[in-house]
Formats: sequence, structure tokens, C-alpha cells
Amino acid sequence: MSGTAQPHRWIDRERLGYAEICAAVADPIQKRGPGRAWVIAFLGALPFVLATLAAIGAVLTLGIGLSGVNTTVVWGFSIANYVWWIGIGNAGTLISSMLLLTRQHWRASINRFAEAMTLFAAAIAGIFPIIHLGRPLYAYWLAPYPNTMDLWPQWRSALVWDFWAILSYLLFSLIFWFTGLLPDLATMRDRAETRIGRRFYGALALGWRGSARHWALYESFHKAMAALAVPLVCSVHSIVGLDFAASLMPGWQESIFPPYFVVGAMYSGFAMVVVLAITIRWGLNLQALITPAHFDAMAKVMLFAAIVMTFSYATEWFMGWYGGDHADRSVIAYFFTGDYRWLYYSLLFCNCLVPQALWFARVRLNLWALALIAVVINLGMWLERILIVWNTLSHGHAVSLWRTYHVSFYDVVILIAPLGLFAFGFLVLARIFPIVSIHEVSQIAHDEGAAVNGVPKGGVA
Repeated sequence: MSGTAQPHRWIDRERLGYAEICAAVADPIQKRGPGRAWVIAFLGALPFVLATLAAIGAVLTLGIGLSGVNTTVVWGFSIANYVWWIGIGNAGTLISSMLLLTRQHWRASINRFAEAMTLFAAAIAGIFPIIHLGRPLYAYWLAPYPNTMDLWPQWRSALVWDFWAILSYLLFSLIFWFTGLLPDLATMRDRAETRIGRRFYGALALGWRGSARHWALYESFHKAMAALAVPLVCSVHSIVGLDFAASLMPGWQESIFPPYFVVGAMYSGFAMVVVLAITIRWGLNLQALITPAHFDAMAKVMLFAAIVMTFSYATEWFMGWYGGDHADRSVIAYFFTGDYRWLYYSLLFCNCLVPQALWFARVRLNLWALALIAVVINLGMWLERILIVWNTLSHGHAVSLWRTYHVSFYDVVILIAPLGLFAFGFLVLARIFPIVSIHEVSQIAHDEGAAVNGVPKGGVA
């Protein structure tokens, strides 16, 4: 991982041709075995995978009492983790689709693993509402299915909203990711040196030949899916915000919550993409494809999101005061003086103050500093999720029900272990599928080469 560098074009100034781009992305999968760093990371992630399975098994057999929830703070780490993970998941498709529709060419090097991040994060997020149900064996009640008693889900329940939000978003994201992968699967099929490889990638490529008709259908379908993705992503995390805003609890009943949650999802998602981009760039030696210009652009987006989040916090404080309701004012005061005040100050430090360093180009182009800021942002966004739950439920309308949340060992495990599961999924994905879009990066190499020389290096026309 390099330090400070100067931004340049979206592809290295050597203007890599099609053959070099294919080799850079496909050779680590097809011609080179897993390196030492991959093996160490894979073995390091395995205990976290086992810990995740053990934690889920424990709550399924022993019950929700393993966590620190009580009769007042009925939501805890599980719901906060759900909101945090679904926010990260929403950002992947949002990043890819919005940048595609706005014709931002720098998306080509990051969209593939951003979309994969969506799949893993949304899948992990879907676990938490189920294990928090208390009676997870009845989770299937959330789905409308014919039964002898003609029962249907309670559509006024936030659990039902979450069920459909996660399911629809996960299916859409899977289709969006897979269709974008088709040209690269055909490339992997054509480059495969073994019969198994040709059959495996050939079956997944669905007969892609790269004809003019195939490309025309692909482009129109992909843009249509991107146009559908933006409102879907906004609606999904708005629904997550409405889980809170549709209640009557002080501090939650706010119309700002849906857009506030959408921006927060983009904020934490871009921070996670930065961490993944730095790791993938170093681990697969993709410095020519993921350049400092990409990190400069992503850092500017994170800076913009930090400003919006800071404004959202200030709006929340102002509306709590301006509304004049005693309970709302009491909750806002509890933010700064209550039992969790130091966590709230840490939240403001992580989400509002630290990202202001991104005003400086030297910081945006220093990958060590950028990685640290991205990690701090994700920490701050998790603190925001947990404090949305804790502050309101610990300080609601009834003074006799004011209680604090006490973290249990299970809470710590269910917070940390899924991070290893997330890393495990990415490590496996990187050994099977191209982690960077070959055909989109090749198109950029062609465009940049044509702009300079008329014909790019490698003869891509």
C-alpha cells in the first residue's frame, strides 16, 4: 500500500491494453495459486466464521436472553448491527448504479467489488432480525403463504417491512451483479486452460459471444437495472428509517429519518468500499487499475456525506428544541449528558470532525490516512446506529421505565464475528470471479488511449 501520490487518469499512464488488463485481473485466479497473504487471511477469517455460526446456534437454542436486552431496551446489538450492515449493503448498488447513470468512468475499477459487498452485507444483515425475533422458528410467518387459518402478515409491523426490503433488495442486487459479470465470465471461459474451468465459466457466461446484438441488449438492460436500482436503494433504507420514525417514541418520530438513513448508508458504504479498494489493490497488485484518482474521488464523496450528516445531527437537535415537546427535549439533553454521552461524543468525533481532514489533497491521496479515516467513519456510523436505539429506549416517555443497556459477551461476539464472515466471503469470491470489471476498464483504457494517440496500446478498437 503506497503512501502519498499524485492523482492521474483512471488508468495508469502506461495506458494498458486489453491483454494487460485481462492478465492483471484474470491471472491471479487462473494462472497463479493463492499467495501467502491470501492463505493467512483465509485461515484468520475461519475462526470468525465458526464464531458467527456458534453465536447464531447459541441464540437459537438458548434464547434472546443471551444479549443485554431488557424490558425497556428491547432492541440492542442485533438491530443496530442489522441497520449498519444493511446500510453498507445499500451503498454498493447505489454507488454502482448512480455512477453508471451519471457516466462517471471511475466506477469501472470499483463497481464489481462494491456490488459484491452489497450481496455479502445484505445477506449478513438479514440474519439479525431473525435471531432477534425471540422465537426465530416462526420467522416464516413474515411471508404471505397459504395456510389453513388464512393468516397473513401484519403489514403495519416493521418486521414485515424489513423482510420484504431485504428480500427484494438481495434478489435485485444478485441479478444486477451477475448480469454485469457476463462479459467477464466469457473472457474467463476463453482464457481457461483446463476443461473444468472452461465448463464452469462457460455455463455461467450463458452463451455470451460478444456480438453486437449481445452488447446492445447488455447495455440497455444494465442501464435499465441501474435506473431501477436508485429508487429501490433509497426506498429500502428509507424503510429501515421508518422502522424508527413510524413509532411514537421521542427522538424517533422525525420525518428526517428516511433521507438521513439513506445518506448514512452512502457514507458508511463508501467508507467500506475505500477499505476494500485499498486491500484489493495491495493484495492483487492492481495499482495500475485502481489509481490514486479513484481514492481522491471517493474521499470527496465521503467529505460531502460528512457535511450532510453533520447538518442532519444539527437539524435533529434544532427540531427537538424548536418542537417544544418536553420528551423530545429531554432525549436531546440525554444525548449530551446521559449514560451514553461519551459514546455520543465519540460518534460526533468520528462522523463529523475526523472526515474534515479530507479537505486536504495530501490526506485524500495518502492511502494509510484514508484507510484510517474510513475505518473511523464506519466505527462512528455503528455508534450512531446503536445510540439511536439506546438513547431513545433508555429515556422514553415513562420515567419509571428508564433503564440502561448492559453489553453481554454474546453482544460482542455477534458484533465482531460477522466481520470475519464478510472477509471470508470476499476471499472466496476473489479466487473465483474477476474482482474488477475487465470489459469496463478496457473500455476506459481504449477511450483514454484514443484521446491521446488515436489507437490505444494493445490494439483495442
